[in-house]
Amino acid sequence: MITRTGAVVAIAAAVLLLAGLLMDYPELVMIGLAGAVALLVAALWMIARPQLSVSREILPFRVAEGSSARGVLTVTNTGPRRSPPLVVTETVADQRVSVPLPSIGAGSVHETTYPLPTGRRGRYQIPALTIGHSDPLRLLRIGRTASEDSVLLVHPKVHHIVPVPIGGPRDVEGPTTARSPQGGVAFHSLRDYQPGDDWRLIDWKSTARTGTLVVRHNVIPDEPRQLIVLDTSALSYGDGSFEDAVRVAASLCVAAVDAGFPLDLRVTGEGPRAPQWTDNATAALDQLSIVHPTDEDPGLAALPEIVHDVLTDGAALAVVTGRPAAEHLELLASLRPRFLTVTLAQIGTTTHNVVPREVISVGAPTSERFAAVWNQLVPG
Repeated sequence: MITRTGAVVAIAAAVLLLAGLLMDYPELVMIGLAGAVALLVAALWMIARPQLSVSREILPFRVAEGSSARGVLTVTNTGPRRSPPLVVTETVADQRVSVPLPSIGAGSVHETTYPLPTGRRGRYQIPALTIGHSDPLRLLRIGRTASEDSVLLVHPKVHHIVPVPIGGPRDVEGPTTARSPQGGVAFHSLRDYQPGDDWRLIDWKSTARTGTLVVRHNVIPDEPRQLIVLDTSALSYGDGSFEDAVRVAASLCVAAVDAGFPLDLRVTGEGPRAPQWTDNATAALDQLSIVHPTDEDPGLAALPEIVHDVLTDGAALAVVTGRPAAEHLELLASLRPRFLTVTLAQIGTTTHNVVPREVISVGAPTSERFAAVWNQLVPG
């Protein structure tokens, strides 16, 4: 591929040759021939392209927006001669990153790092990088792809906040149900012995009284759970505050997990699904990295369907939105009996609506301001 400099030299050489021949001006012919020879030498130079093996690693491949991430290139010269200086081109989030490589001796390995742009959240598919090879005069340039595609996940920024209130002090022992996971130390009930049960759990008094083997059914106490719903309707964010709403949802998710509460994140655009309680916020942050508002999203009108399959005994609901309609606020109030608490975060610069008393509400123009107000109002 001819470069801009090469194109100028080619045009100048052709013009000078033609002018010299037409005007019988040998000096112009010689200068034109010099340009043509330079292009010919550049073409011959490009034939002997370097033999390089390139591997790329993204560290870390998950990062919060604004934090540092870097690419690590390991280049091995597998050819019999020293390679010329090269330029590697990387494309991340529609931004081109150029990484210069020095001359590498035969059989030598060179490792270099370079920063990656992380200013915007998202899931970025980083295509295989391009290695550019040029002649010394930069007249011609060829590029070839190396390595493989990579992925960079930029999570939304997380603010330090206290978790969503669950309505009263936390029970250290915790309630138990038949659905509670087995294997804990909390006694739930007695049941008949089953093959494989630990003999140390046999209740000998009850066994003697009933005449059949009876064991203690111990479980892990139920923890209060937190269901967090993010409104992804574009109609709720007329002031462009959606990015701040995403950061608030991410902060609530991390706060819940840090406090030891099982978490389930929903977005209004995905529709109903089975509950997926987890004690790891990574999946929630991955999901929040790729959400976008749409006009077709039903917004908070989808709440009844979203919470329909949620076993709400022992769950707290937190909703993050922009400016909800009045009927959506009444909808939140109607859901209050099904949850320990119902919390509403209104993010944006518009005037916030009056919220029913049954709903805990905090409004703020930005995620930073929300975190400050939230930590002042909600007991830690």
